[in-house]
Order: sequence, then C-alpha cells, then structure tokens
Amino acid sequence: MAGILFIISAPSGSGKSTLVSELRKQVSGVDFAISWTTRTPRGSEENGREYYFTTREEFQRMIDAGMFLEHAEVFGKDLYGTPRKALDDALAAGHDLMLDIDVQGAAQVRAKMAEAIGIFVLPPNPKVLRTRLRNRSRAEGVMNEGELYRRLGEASREIEKYREYGYILVNDVLDRAVAQLEAIVLAERFYRNGEAIAFRSRRVLEVAAACMQANSQERLKPVLEAFGIDGTSGQQQLLFGDDSDDD
Repeated sequence: MAGILFIISAPSGSGKSTLVSELRKQVSGVDFAISWTTRTPRGSEENGREYYFTTREEFQRMIDAGMFLEHAEVFGKDLYGTPRKALDDALAAGHDLMLDIDVQGAAQVRAKMAEAIGIFVLPPNPKVLRTRLRNRSRAEGVMNEGELYRRLGEASREIEKYREYGYILVNDVLDRAVAQLEAIVLAERFYRNGEAIAFRSRRVLEVAAACMQANSQERLKPVLEAFGIDGTSGQQQLLFGDDSDDD
C-alpha cells in the first residue's frame, strides 16, 4: 500500500486530537506524527506523547538541519514543527500518515506535497468552542480569560481558511465525526490505491463524498454564520458575542 499523507487542521479546542485518536483505534495502518514544540507542557502532558518538548535554541538547530517537514510560530511566541522522519518512517512501512497541524503548517506542506489530503474540523458554534476551551483550561490548571478570548479570535481567522481543505468535518457529535473521518481515510485508500472497502463500501464512499468541501456548503452555512463568516466570501463579519450563559 502506498502511504497517503493526511493533514487535519482545526481551531484549538475543536477536538481534532480526539478524532485522530479514535480513528487510529478503528483503522489500522495510520501513523501519527508527534510534533515538536518550544512551549512548556500543560497539565498531564508527557514528553513524547502529546508533543516532544524542547528549547528554542534546539528547535532552531533542528530547523537549520532540515529536520522539519514544516514549522511555524504560533500565537507569536511558541514554535511548532512536524519531524520529516515521521513521513519517511510511514512511507517505509507502507502506512498512511496523519499530520495534526495548524493552517500555517498545512500551507507549507501543501506547497511541498500537493497530493496531501486536507481535512478541516469545525466546532459547531462559538459557544461550544468557548465551553471546550474553558473546560480544557480548567483541566490543565491554566484558566485565563484573556487567553481564552485570544484563542476564540484566532479560531475565526483560522476558520476563514476552510476553503483550502478538500474535506470539512463539523465536530458536533463525536461518534458521527469519527465515522466521517474513517470514511474519508477508507475512501481515499480506495480511490488512490484500489484498496477494497470490506464493509458497506457504497455507504462509506457516500459519507466521504458528503464531507467534500464542494458538497458541504449548505451544511456549513449555519456554522460559518455562527462564527460571523460569510460563506460566499470567506471573510469574517461579526465579533464573538457575550458568553455569560456558558457556565
């Protein structure tokens, strides 16, 4: 099997890490690239599990050595990068590779590897995203309202980039979103490698096709409008409203 490179991007708090984790439980042959970062671990994070944590100096040394497939500075302070070795190892094993990276990194990868499959995950609305971000911050013991609203503003700017991705998922119901992500992977294996889909093949292909951006405009319209984004122009129109009823 020839390996397929999947790029999955989403605003922070959209649940993409959970989606990828659930996918890998159900679909074999999907490797996941653990990114390097210069930020400090949060909550229960462990080095080599969520991220590889390193210093800014070491990160720069790795950039100079050409060790990253992509790298970017996020929120103007922390560096993140995807190790090139993850792709080399996946290809050598004949596995697919899933990259969990932001829109900056995704653009870098697409410029180098146009065949990569882009998947963008949307939260259903700003209120759900606020709640998820707030709950995660509390769990990590780093609750900060200023940081929360900065991330919400960044989320809108990232969502404006949804048109750069071939597939769009709305993560409102986890089981459904996982099933859609699984269908996308299986469908791409079928189309690219002729790999048979053993179970409900027609239904899998239909689910994947429904997630294509070109077929998603009606489904996406209320989500984009909730974030104040014009689905026609892709530009943000409104600011986040009051969230006094979140708690």
